[in-house]
Amino acid sequence: MFFEGAEKKLEIRLTPNMVSLRQQECGFWSTLVACANAEILSTIRNPACDAYLLSESSLFVWDDKILLLTCGNSTLVDAACHFINAVGVEHIAALCYQRKNEYQAQLQSTSFVDDIAKLRTLIPGKAFRVGHLDSHHHYLFCTDNLFCIDNQAMLSTETCLELMMYHIRGELADYLKQPSQTELGIYQRLGLQQLFPNFQFDMHCFQPTGFSLNGIRGADYISLHITPSTGQGDSSYVSFETNLDLAVYPYPLVAQMIKLFMPSSWDLIRFNQPLITDCFPEYLCLAHGSIVTEQGCQIDFNHYQQPQTEELQPVFL
Repeated sequence: MFFEGAEKKLEIRLTPNMVSLRQQECGFWSTLVACANAEILSTIRNPACDAYLLSESSLFVWDDKILLLTCGNSTLVDAACHFINAVGVEHIAALCYQRKNEYQAQLQSTSFVDDIAKLRTLIPGKAFRVGHLDSHHHYLFCTDNLFCIDNQAMLSTETCLELMMYHIRGELADYLKQPSQTELGIYQRLGLQQLFPNFQFDMHCFQPTGFSLNGIRGADYISLHITPSTGQGDSSYVSFETNLDLAVYPYPLVAQMIKLFMPSSWDLIRFNQPLITDCFPEYLCLAHGSIVTEQGCQIDFNHYQQPQTEELQPVFL
């Protein structure tokens, strides 16, 4: 059975002087993720962040911000509307809703256009696409600049990097396609302890294949979600996301992920992050673009492909 690995992403920050979101009871978060057709599998916490591993990706909660990622045929926009109504739109300082092009968009309950129409009944904002419509592309909806200058300055300095890898190959990819994969086996093959020292991890293997991981260290987070190829054709997909400042981080994380998974192509979306291609394998940059939101966030998109030609086999439908 086909499973859509591509995530939908929701990030919401509250206005200052609100009660900490981490004081909400667990039932609040269970209801929120249920709106997106997901459920909470497990939770890890530290003094700055709560991380929930979901049946479809991840939820991170800080005192004044949430980040919710869902994959499969999820209805993340319903979770967004539920959250806005629960806390009050007047308390939303910034909202960013994101979807990438799906492998089989016809199986999704809604489209990005449907989602934005629903969001705009609650909160104003601008929608845009980065990337070619007939290739890899991503849709984003970002709220207008509604609040104070101090809050805008804070939002314009937050960092995030999203790495999306397609058609993975090699030894690790072969292991991930086996029903015998284990959390420990993946953890060791990825070298997570070396790459992310002092991080607390929560991970889960799905049946027959698939893997999700949350990691937190103070307010820093990482998420890793792996959807190996299933059925005929290669629809394998891996996403990695972090708010670590990669300009000062001691390891070339993006290059290491590409080395491990050996994707045929990959996308980078950077929010106030520098472009660091040191230690990348040989590549072609097929497309790039950037935009600055009204709240001062610099968003950059790059689409890469390895230069080797793939030998493709016909897929009988």
